[in-house]
Amino acid sequence: MGLSLPDDEDVVVRTPEEFLAMPDEYREIALKQMTVNTEGELSGGDDYVQVFLPLAPTAEERQVCAERAVEEYDHYKIGKRVLASVGVDTTYMERQTLAERNLFADQTLHTCTTWAERGIFSYIGEETAMIMIKEFSESSFKPWAAAVRTIILDEKIHIAHGARVCRGLAASEEGREQLQTALDRLWPTFVKIFGSPRSERAKLAVRFGLRRTTNGEACDLWRQRVIPRVKHLGLAVPE
Repeated sequence: MGLSLPDDEDVVVRTPEEFLAMPDEYREIALKQMTVNTEGELSGGDDYVQVFLPLAPTAEERQVCAERAVEEYDHYKIGKRVLASVGVDTTYMERQTLAERNLFADQTLHTCTTWAERGIFSYIGEETAMIMIKEFSESSFKPWAAAVRTIILDEKIHIAHGARVCRGLAASEEGREQLQTALDRLWPTFVKIFGSPRSERAKLAVRFGLRRTTNGEACDLWRQRVIPRVKHLGLAVPE
C-alpha cells in the first residue's frame, strides 16, 4: 500500500509512471474521477443521438444534435486514452447501453421527453460539467489536465446551443411554461451530480490537487452561474 502524502506537500504528477508510483489514496481518487467523467462523456454522446435528436423540431436542430454527439464521443476517447495510459481499459463502456451506465449520474438525465428539457439540459445542466472540467484542467495529474483542456471550448458551444433553445422558447408564455416544467424536473438531478457536500473524498481530492473545490463549493458555484440565467428567462428558481 502506498504511503500517504505529507499535509504540506504540493502534488505534481507529470507522467503515467509517476502516477502509478503515487500513494493508493491519490490513485484511487484520481481514477474514480477520470472514470466517472469518461463514462459521462460517452453517455452524453448517446443522449444527443438517442434522446435529443428524436425531439428536434427541424432538420437543422437534428444536425446540431448529431454534431454535439460527435464531440461528446471525442471527449470520451480523450478520457479513454488517459485511463489506458495508467492501465485502465474503458472499452466495456462501449458495450453497455445508456441505461446500464450509472457511474456519472442517475437515469433521470437520460429521460428528457420535450425540446424544453433538451434546452435546460444544456443551458443549465451542462454547466455542471463545465465547472468540473475547468477544475480538472488544473489537475495535479498533468496528462489529465492537458487532455481535458481541449474539451472546454466544445462544452461552451454545447451550453450556447442550450441557451439558444431556451431563449427561443422563453419568447412565448407557453414556451416559458414548458421551460419551467423542465427546470423543475431536472434541477434536483443537476444538484445531485455534485455529490454529498460532506464528502471526505472530495476534501482529499482538493488536498491532492485533483480538484479546486469541495462538492458543496462546486454546487454553490454552479448556482451562482445558472440562477441569473434562470431569472433572465423569466423562470422561477426551484427550491
